[in-house]
Order: sequence, then structure tokens, then C-alpha cells
Amino acid sequence: MLGSLQSDLNRLGVQTVAKGVCGACKKPIVGQVVTAMGKTWHPEHFVCTHCQDEIGSKNFFERDGAPYCESDYHSLFSPRCHYCNGPILDKVVTALDKTWHPEHFFCAQCGDFFGPEGFHEKDGKAFCRKDYFDTFAPKCGGCSRAILENYISALNALWHPECFVCRECYTPFVNGSFFDHEGLPYCEAHYHERRGSLCSGCQHPITGRCITAMGRKFHPEHFVCAFCLKQLNKGTFKEQQDKPYCHTCFHKLFS
Repeated sequence: MLGSLQSDLNRLGVQTVAKGVCGACKKPIVGQVVTAMGKTWHPEHFVCTHCQDEIGSKNFFERDGAPYCESDYHSLFSPRCHYCNGPILDKVVTALDKTWHPEHFFCAQCGDFFGPEGFHEKDGKAFCRKDYFDTFAPKCGGCSRAILENYISALNALWHPECFVCRECYTPFVNGSFFDHEGLPYCEAHYHERRGSLCSGCQHPITGRCITAMGRKFHPEHFVCAFCLKQLNKGTFKEQQDKPYCHTCFHKLFS
């Protein structure tokens, strides 16, 4: 048909010159021509390799010597976002051996974008510093917050150094010496107070012999008559208003 058209035009005095050979059909091109990828094409033959739509003057991409429309090229060959699985057309974040749209790379816990401190990885997921340590770092036995730096290991738990104190008076332990009561650390005085082993007379711990009287405990030398202060023996005293008296003082004062 093309040869006949050229002959007819030539008979009418219209000179036709082939503008090249079409890269698709390999036939001469007379009329409109598309020049792309170092070749010439009939406009209707310069089509997307995948969808076969005519490319015309639209943008296209070349891969392995074949043209693709923008949509198909990105769909077939652009990196995919791990979050949305959509093609990445512009800026890309590469992390955790995956690619991401910048707007889709955020903390797996709170959804915030990562600041200058970057991110921490756990089980293939990215976490901001706060959520990573809140979720995965060991917790302090005192305040239950995450331990990020120095710690003390005691009583089958980890502690911030500033949290490892007497659970009653919050006093730090001298030379690291403490007393364990029900899994918690106490200073000596409050340990004995919790155990009920403080002397009711001097308020100091009882570590040796002990007298139990009036529902309390005493060092033997501190279990004395409330009036004459003579030492008493268990079973040889009288009680008045929660105080112990020897028999002599009791009769003198209350008989």
C-alpha cells in the first residue's frame, strides 16, 4: 500500500522521501515519524511493550532496548515499598534490607517518624528509641522503667543504681550491704521492723536473745520496769496501760 501511495504521489508531482525504517515493522516511514532510542518509528508502532498502548509524545522508559509507558515501567521494574507494596517513583528509604516510601517508614509501635537518633530494629521491624527500650529493654525492679545504661543486679532483678535503695526510707545502701525481705531490699532497721524483730525498748535490731512480751519483742536488758527501770524477766511482771512493771512498783503505784 505504501509503495502504491508513493507512486501515486510521484505521478501527481509530489516528491516523497522515506524518513527512515520503522523499528517495529521494518518498513519505510513516510509522514509523521517518532524518533526514540536511536531508531525511527511509525507513531502507531511506537507502543508500550507491556500494554501495547501508543506512547506518542508521552514520557516513556527504556529497559533492555524496549520502550515502556511510565505506569507499566514502575509497576514492573520500580522498587516496591515494603509497607504499601506500591511502586516507589521518587525518593526511597532503604532499611532492614527493604525499600520504603519515606512517608511509610515509621515506628512500628507509635507510628512517629524517626528523628536524628535513627531507629532500632527488632524482629524485622523498626522502632523509635523510646518505644524500643520501653518494649524490649529490661525493666528496673524499683521503678519498672527501662534500663538504658548502668544497672545493679540483685534479688533476681535489675535496678537503676538510684532505684536500689531501702524500700521503706529510700536510703542508699552503704558499701552495697542490704537485707532481703520478700524479694525487696531494706536497710537493717527497716528489715527488722518488717520482720517484727526491732527491740521495743531501744528500736534497734535484735540479733541475739530476745524476750517476747505484751505482743512485742525486747533485748533482755531493755525489758525493764517502767518505773524503777530494773530488768524484768518474762512472767515476773505486771502490765498496766501497755507498760511493764515489777511487782513491787505495780503494787506501790496501782494497789
